[in-house]
Amino acid sequence: MRTKEEWMKGIAAMKRNLYLGGDKIGRDDERLGPTCDVMGTTFELALKPEYESLMTATSHLTGEKINRFCHVHQTTEDLHKKQDMTRMLCRTVGGCTQRCMGVDAVNAIYTVSYEADKDNKGNTRYHANFKEWLRRFQTDDLVGCCAQTDVKGERLKRPSEQEDPDSYLHVVERKSDGIVVRGCKVHISEAAVADEILVVPTRALLEADRDYAVSFAVPGDWDGVKQLVTIHNYRERKHFPKGFNAGSCDSYVVFDDVFVPWERVFLCGEYRHGGILALLFALFHRHSYSGCKPALGDLLLGTCALAADCNGISREKHVMDKYAEIIKVTELGYAAGFTASALGKPELYIPGVGMRPYGPGNMIPNSIYCNVGRCLTGEAVFHEMEMLADISGGMPATFPYEGEFVNHEVKDLARKYTTRNRKMSPENQAQLWRHVGDIAISGKGGCSMFGALHGGGSPRMERIGITSQYDIESRKEIVRKIAGMTKDQD
Repeated sequence: MRTKEEWMKGIAAMKRNLYLGGDKIGRDDERLGPTCDVMGTTFELALKPEYESLMTATSHLTGEKINRFCHVHQTTEDLHKKQDMTRMLCRTVGGCTQRCMGVDAVNAIYTVSYEADKDNKGNTRYHANFKEWLRRFQTDDLVGCCAQTDVKGERLKRPSEQEDPDSYLHVVERKSDGIVVRGCKVHISEAAVADEILVVPTRALLEADRDYAVSFAVPGDWDGVKQLVTIHNYRERKHFPKGFNAGSCDSYVVFDDVFVPWERVFLCGEYRHGGILALLFALFHRHSYSGCKPALGDLLLGTCALAADCNGISREKHVMDKYAEIIKVTELGYAAGFTASALGKPELYIPGVGMRPYGPGNMIPNSIYCNVGRCLTGEAVFHEMEMLADISGGMPATFPYEGEFVNHEVKDLARKYTTRNRKMSPENQAQLWRHVGDIAISGKGGCSMFGALHGGGSPRMERIGITSQYDIESRKEIVRKIAGMTKDQD
């Protein structure tokens, strides 16, 4: 397993294909530093004995100890540990831990490539390709990101119906030694600092869409790949630094007639499996949210409680009611994820087919509980931020800049008039309001809220997943019997 420093040295050596504000930058650009500090914790903690059980696993391919973010889940305990690892890391860095997209894509592609080969009766070797790729991914302790969401063009039209065929990433040429792809994947978290980009389809596909049923992996600096990057950092501090300064980034990943050799291709034209791969990545990723969203609830609850302490209202009924609401959503989201882990099986619900064995035996979390937990916590994001705003009052929105607290002419006045509770030091009160401003009012804070709502699929998609899979008819039959009803004829 690698150290943070070894990983950073590796990405610093990658070719420059990141575009930021009109400049072409390297991955050692200082503006990516806070992002790298977050990702770096996934390497640092994996090397500490006290986190070994959560942060590492044994590869089923090599038998070697690997970072859990490179692991294919073999047992329900693996699913539990991924969830708990995610919650622990998000608490540590104060938000998204960034590396879950890679492990979720790994598990989805591993499963679907096997089924595609089986249906193709041995005429393809997608699964063998992927296992070979995965061995190196695990052995070299690489960071992966998942490029799923397409530009989508006219949203009511299918990929093959688009006026611009590049609205969805697709195969434009098949060669003896590989394929050529074109398109753009958007909102791709941490693609700028990933070793490898794993590509999966974004939706269900029909036969006419077969060119869009493609999955592969390429290095982040592969020829023809260009990244239009946005970086989300907190406002720079000069005098009063944060305890942990988390950053994040996203990319529009453009594939400009990119050649992908067959050994890196894991699906190509199998449109039914393309739709399942889109669904399965979302499922694994929603399971990851059952770790990170409870962690965000932990962080928000602590922030609300400190704000209430600072304002001297911590025992007020309306404040306690807000605490209870945050705790309910937080722990119900975690409980749903824990149940999804416990009920995990090498089985998948396929729309129109139902539940069936799927994959080579790796564990898939229960879909209903993954969707319930993700939907519940996602829908609560903006309401929880409203509760923080209500408890905090207007102070974070207009809090003086940190320079006023060191300027000899006004520093005493700034300290005097921003102090509310004599039981909390003025310095701690100022740091708290700066922190609330960071998470609730800053550009990064706003971006994080949108991500918390839409990441892994918007609540609308989870509602579809829940209602399409839940056995509503059996519930109707229960009530018919109790009510003394007979079943009406169609």
